[in-house]
Amino acid sequence: MPGVWLTVAKKDTQSPTSMTYADALDEALCYGWIDSRMRKLDEYTNSCRFTPRAPKGLWSKRNVGYIERLQREGRMQPAGLAQVEAAKADGRWGAAYSAQAEPPAEFFEALKQNVKAQTMWDELNKGNKWHIYFTLLNLKTEAGKEKRIRGFVEMLARGETPIPQKNAAAKTATTTKRAASEMASLDQVVPEQVLSRKTRSGRNAPSYSDRG
Repeated sequence: MPGVWLTVAKKDTQSPTSMTYADALDEALCYGWIDSRMRKLDEYTNSCRFTPRAPKGLWSKRNVGYIERLQREGRMQPAGLAQVEAAKADGRWGAAYSAQAEPPAEFFEALKQNVKAQTMWDELNKGNKWHIYFTLLNLKTEAGKEKRIRGFVEMLARGETPIPQKNAAAKTATTTKRAASEMASLDQVVPEQVLSRKTRSGRNAPSYSDRG
């Protein structure tokens, strides 16, 4: 997918750039783009990837709120407005998801039946938990959901994670070739965000606690 990696400033940084994540996100949304991943560059800056919104990509409640503000400010551009109208027309706008949502109850019921998987789930960071939630959210059929829940439980029971995890609480977690292959087979849309933290402007920015 086409996109750009943009260097954004951390709090109070003025050089080499003073453009914040919040500033960049506003501009991206105005033109129909979204943020996807963020990487730490140094103590002053991060690198954030922005891409054109996928035609059938899901919307977050966070970005719906931002778009409504940008519309009031008269900043939305034709490309961005086209994405909004398309989402309203097919129901994605009204079905926007919340960053505080959790996997379905069936997933937790399956975890209860597997002690190793439950233990691993308890050790996962927010990024991995969000990945599992978002994957299950995108499944269209009950059969597909059941299959993917079973796959995630088996993966966790093996001590594997969807995304490499570095935090000390999950020292046994590894992402093997087998796990990577399973993740690559998913028909899913990259989430707009991976949970959130507060920026100095009071808005939510992605939190990638599993990334360096």
